[in-house]
Amino acid sequence: MTVSLSSQPAAGLEPGLFKQAFRAYPAGVVVVTADAGAGPVGFTATSLTSLSLEPPLLSFGIATRSSSWPHLRRATSAVVNFLGAEQEDLARRFATSGIDRFARPTGWRRLAQGDPVLDGVTGWLRVDIEQLVPAGDHRIVIGRVVDAWQDADRRPLLFHDGAYHSL
Repeated sequence: MTVSLSSQPAAGLEPGLFKQAFRAYPAGVVVVTADAGAGPVGFTATSLTSLSLEPPLLSFGIATRSSSWPHLRRATSAVVNFLGAEQEDLARRFATSGIDRFARPTGWRRLAQGDPVLDGVTGWLRVDIEQLVPAGDHRIVIGRVVDAWQDADRRPLLFHDGAYHSL
């Protein structure tokens, strides 16, 4: 199906059309977790991007209206948790506002440095937060990867056209 978006410049694109364009773009699903000293916070994201190999940098976006934003703004580190194909419930939980996302049935623990990491994920990257870049109603977080773990024999969770999928 072909959808015509608009011939207007990007700055004037209506938000619904912008969302529609990105619904057609599949993305991996992660949960970003952090603790700036007031307890663990986390949110579901599909904006993870590899930025640099030398040094190892990544980025992800967070809405400034997100309940996690005030905590992440003060954090010095975070963990990017890669979700497996069977973890749609976890993705939905961390995308839901107004709940304790770390309460049962969420399983989690702390890494040696104190960062919260989710149980059962397909892998994780621990990052030191280097920059917070203003970008409209979001901030782009740039992190230097300082530790990693991966379970290579699992299928990833993807998001496409408003629904979760796997490969």
